[in-house]
Amino acid sequence: MKTFHRIVRFVVNLFLLAFAALTLTPMVWLLAATLKSPDDLFSYTFFAPRISTFNFRDLFSTVPFHRYMINSIFVASTMVIVQLFFSSLAGFALAKYDFKGKKPIMILMLSTMMLPSQVLMAPLYELIYRMGLVDSYAGLVVPGAVSVFGIFLFRQSILQVPDELLHAARIDGCSEFRIYWDIVMPVSRPMIGAFCLISFMGTWNSFLWPQIILHKAERFTLPIALNQLVGLYQQQYGTLMAGTFLSVLPVIILFLLLQKEFIAGLTAGAVKG
Repeated sequence: MKTFHRIVRFVVNLFLLAFAALTLTPMVWLLAATLKSPDDLFSYTFFAPRISTFNFRDLFSTVPFHRYMINSIFVASTMVIVQLFFSSLAGFALAKYDFKGKKPIMILMLSTMMLPSQVLMAPLYELIYRMGLVDSYAGLVVPGAVSVFGIFLFRQSILQVPDELLHAARIDGCSEFRIYWDIVMPVSRPMIGAFCLISFMGTWNSFLWPQIILHKAERFTLPIALNQLVGLYQQQYGTLMAGTFLSVLPVIILFLLLQKEFIAGLTAGAVKG
């Protein structure tokens, strides 16, 4: 029996290793392509016969890449903080308070997740235009300040917090906001880590809305700036690949920092004890 379990474990591990290698192949290919010279870029070889840093040097000399990187970090970090605050606050209210219309509100919120975001682009742009927020970072952050997906995640997580703990805090004189801040949020730490990573990735990779709202080049985020490298009159594919490779690194670093909370947050409630 032990031999059978060992064989099954070996096959599962072999399958996972093959799947991991398959998943990492595009990233390895991207790194290999960035290290090719322009002459070798379209060759059929996976790795370049000679390593060249031309694409990275051309990237930093062609566009202010560091500026776009700072813009993206600022916008993504701001969006994460704003979404985290409002989504967790709304999730707390929906999980721990009873009020009239609670279920219809929840159903209405979840039904909005079925609508493609492109449907709302035109009325949203008109609203942002009337508010005078076009070509500003506020125009990027305000429409996404509250995440319905985040509210749902936090509601499900906060439902696991015992009501007795909150009642005890109220008896001790805690205000409702202090209960949320000092008791609920620390208990929801795994979900906070998972949500921060999901929110950061969504904002970091966002292209369509920033492309519509931002007009001045110095305010561009990375996806828009990289898109400018390949157009009708220029095709800097090697430079684009170098920029794409560097733009992926912050997300990978953030995942490595939050992977423990990310996995714990996604599996929270999966096992009933």
